[in-house]
Amino acid sequence: MPFVVTENCIKCKYTDCVEVCPVDCFHEGPNFLVIDPDECIDCTLCEPECPINAIYPEDDVPAGQEAFVALNRELSAAWPVITVRKEPLADAKEWEGKPGKLPLLER
Repeated sequence: MPFVVTENCIKCKYTDCVEVCPVDCFHEGPNFLVIDPDECIDCTLCEPECPINAIYPEDDVPAGQEAFVALNRELSAAWPVITVRKEPLADAKEWEGKPGKLPLLER
């Protein structure tokens, strides 16, 4: 069961999770990260590293965010792999925990 990056990552893009991933399954977009479900080995290392609780096992994705399962699959095929921690987006703190960010996702 792969892990899934959910809505809270949009406009934050903390990358603490990418450094602990042993299989480099994270992919980076302009303002969001995704996990390639075919590469994820369910090691659980990324989930506790996310400072804003945006990563969940596929079976535990919060209600209303189920679309992020397919979105992670789709975007991981198009976006480049990220393996090194970067600074979060400049205004990340302002966006933490705000609902309704899906329309703000940049592809």
